[in-house]
Amino acid sequence: MLTLCHYSLALQRKAREKPAMLHINDLTYRIGERLLLDGATAGVPDRARTGLVGRNGVGKSTLFRLISGDIASESGSVTLPRRARLGRVEQEAPGGPETLHAFVLAADEERTALLAEAETATDPMRIAEVQTRLADIGAHAAPARAAEILAGLGFDHASQQRPLSEFSGGWRMRVALAAVLFSEPDLLLLDEPTNYLDLEGTLWLTNYLGRYPATILLISHDRDLLDNVCDHILHLDRGQMTMWRGNYSSFERQRAEQMQVQARFAKKQEERRKHLQAFVDRFRAKATKATQAQSRLKMLQKMEIADTVAAESVLPFRFPSPEKPLSPPIVSMEGASVGYDGRTILSKLNLTISDDDRIGLLGANGNGKSTFAKLVVGRMQPMSGVVKRHSRMETGFFAQHQIDDLNADASAFHHVAQLMPQATEAVIRSRCAQIGFPGDKANTKVTQLSGGEKARLLMGLATFSGPHLLILDEPTNHLDIDSRTALISAINDYEGAVILVSHDRYLLDACADRLWVVENGGVNTFDGDMADYSRHVLEQSLANRSTKSSGNDSVSSQTVQRRSAAETRRQTAPLRKKIEALEERIARFQSLMEKIDSVLSAPDAFTKDPAKAGELARQRSDLESAIASAEDEWLELSAEYEAAAG
Repeated sequence: MLTLCHYSLALQRKAREKPAMLHINDLTYRIGERLLLDGATAGVPDRARTGLVGRNGVGKSTLFRLISGDIASESGSVTLPRRARLGRVEQEAPGGPETLHAFVLAADEERTALLAEAETATDPMRIAEVQTRLADIGAHAAPARAAEILAGLGFDHASQQRPLSEFSGGWRMRVALAAVLFSEPDLLLLDEPTNYLDLEGTLWLTNYLGRYPATILLISHDRDLLDNVCDHILHLDRGQMTMWRGNYSSFERQRAEQMQVQARFAKKQEERRKHLQAFVDRFRAKATKATQAQSRLKMLQKMEIADTVAAESVLPFRFPSPEKPLSPPIVSMEGASVGYDGRTILSKLNLTISDDDRIGLLGANGNGKSTFAKLVVGRMQPMSGVVKRHSRMETGFFAQHQIDDLNADASAFHHVAQLMPQATEAVIRSRCAQIGFPGDKANTKVTQLSGGEKARLLMGLATFSGPHLLILDEPTNHLDIDSRTALISAINDYEGAVILVSHDRYLLDACADRLWVVENGGVNTFDGDMADYSRHVLEQSLANRSTKSSGNDSVSSQTVQRRSAAETRRQTAPLRKKIEALEERIARFQSLMEKIDSVLSAPDAFTKDPAKAGELARQRSDLESAIASAEDEWLELSAEYEAAAG
């Protein structure tokens, strides 16, 4: 029986054809005077789903560029099996008049070329070869597979038929990701793939990658993604790479144990050194002990210094709490609606926010999360209904797109000084240090800061005055895992109210105690935790949504039957399409075999051109095998279809 979706079967087939074992051999690379890779060596196992982790700036993306051949190493090599296909999302978002669906389909270059050749080929032997190969790669089911991947990443059927040029850069990067997934490479390189996804898209991608049977090398700071997808972790630290078995939590536990063991060993070694040195210092001048002292001095010189695993410290985040708490609720909504240009986006909002709430705001991109956040803080006013905000409430708002509003030529010191016009330089520098820019770091221009440092500066500015309500929209983008942990501590220490909009499930699990879902033009509380919501997103069906949104008592049995039949048709549509595609394939193969039989039935077929006749006979045998295989698959799918249809 078929237990995976049809594109997963295709992935399994291609992984068997071209195993992708990646070898990184004694790789050295530097940028200017900075040594990123120092004779690094690692092997990525075949079909392993490996997370590449390390602090920001250690060279993870650079390693991807070396693997892809975009840049050359100073020494060492990267080797892949011959003819292995490598897939990677390009840094530039695709554009142009091509539809999303067509762009994704074009990513399979072999299929595109074979389909074009199938239209023009005249040689029966070549036609048979083309059709056999098209059948092998599942070419005729490809449109449904492309649509399925796009749907998983948030594009409905209508959106898939629109041109790329109509979408923003973030949405086009999703299309680029869909194209790489569709092309089914033997080695899939993904660099922070969730940065452009909402939580729903992240959950779908996690589920998809968890069943990907070829080799994956994944850069991510999303702990939940690394835990649920990866079976190996490749740690890049101080120019060296170490491969660990297990997911990220397993790696973190094993590395902590290693650090403890090495720290204990280093402590014992230091105690031994002190003991030997004390003996040498005490007895070096005594003739009776000189020989022993000299012996111990030689032992000291030969003693290796323990190679301890240094745990790099992470600057904490500090969000000042409000000086005077406000009496709840600090925000209340009664029948409120909000929208743009007379068009309602959200309506019937009846919600309250208390002074210490921790709210996770969920919902697919485009459903209105940003609109709701703007309504809460007063950047938008209700079209109808009432929104009451506490008269003394101060708000802090962080969103990734606001990074572009920072003065690129100014430093952290300059940005902080603008908020403290009467303060002395010493006080300003002290405040800069508190938000993560100590000493000379405060003088660094924004253009020279990393993405994580820019986010840190923006969060420091957003929380500068100790707001009563803090809204954080995707705050973990560009933060490494250790910085995300520090952010969690800061949020939990902060005494005001927080609304979190994030695709980082680990962050939401650690900080949010209430979940609100933005969907179907409203905002409603979700009864459950993040695990419940994940199941809700991945398993919800049209029938369940219809049941929740309609009064079952008032629906006639005939209507229920119609809805049930429609749901059955929707669920079995992919099977029906595959069955129809198989029927078409079998018919084509049979037609080709009839043409070959016509040629071979000639009396002089084997005497006039024995080589051609022999090749046609071989092609006929291949077609018979292809037909038999297709018929077996047809029988299997038909049985599955009948069972699903009841």
